[in-house]
Amino acid sequence: MNKYVAEFIGTFFLVLTIGCTVIGHGAGPFAPLAIGSALMVMIFAGGHISGGHFNPAVTLGVWLRGKCEAKDVAPYMIFQIMGAAVAALAVKFLKGGAEVTPLQPATMPALLAEFLFTFALVYVVLNVATAKGTSGNSFYGLAIGFTVMVGAFSVGDISGGAFNPAVAVGISVMGLSLWPNIWIYLVADFVGAAVAAGAFKALNRAEDVPRPDSRDHPQEVSARTSFAATSGATSTNISRTSPFQNS
Repeated sequence: MNKYVAEFIGTFFLVLTIGCTVIGHGAGPFAPLAIGSALMVMIFAGGHISGGHFNPAVTLGVWLRGKCEAKDVAPYMIFQIMGAAVAALAVKFLKGGAEVTPLQPATMPALLAEFLFTFALVYVVLNVATAKGTSGNSFYGLAIGFTVMVGAFSVGDISGGAFNPAVAVGISVMGLSLWPNIWIYLVADFVGAAVAAGAFKALNRAEDVPRPDSRDHPQEVSARTSFAATSGATSTNISRTSPFQNS
């Protein structure tokens, strides 16, 4: 249960930051920097508990990669969406007097923009947080947060820059996006995640592992131990792996 709550908290603060920086007198042109930074710090804060997905598309990609148990996929997504929805309600309370104008994206450009940068996000996640070649690094949160920042700066005015189905729910609750458009995010983000997982596995065949759905699949290393390793702890019996490798 702890990892589900961690996913709720991380997604909550990500969506809260989005709403508070975009609506009303927020962060203006610096909103993507704040949003990417919020994701980064939440990953560092919760990665050792849940893997720090905070995004149903990331959860899908990590599961397809074989680093997330099937039994966790639906609960992760549910708690992520719950966190996003509660955060959106909090933003509506905090920004109650602010005018909100929903984005009216052109369908095909929005689909492509969301697909491309969700692909980029999940591809970066899998490479910096699950690959053996980057095991034990301390930069995974920064790399993931900056990917979202780059995407938001690049295509935020085209699609809204969600790259995350839970964020899509959040911005719909806040009125930043219209509910009839939510399919754009769901389709593009999940497809982008699946293609990114396929690309990772094609480029890293030596690391390909079966999904840990069987009772016979051994646990690799505790998330808390992996976090200690990425934080620079030294011990002869610590295996240096990323939190995502055991989410």
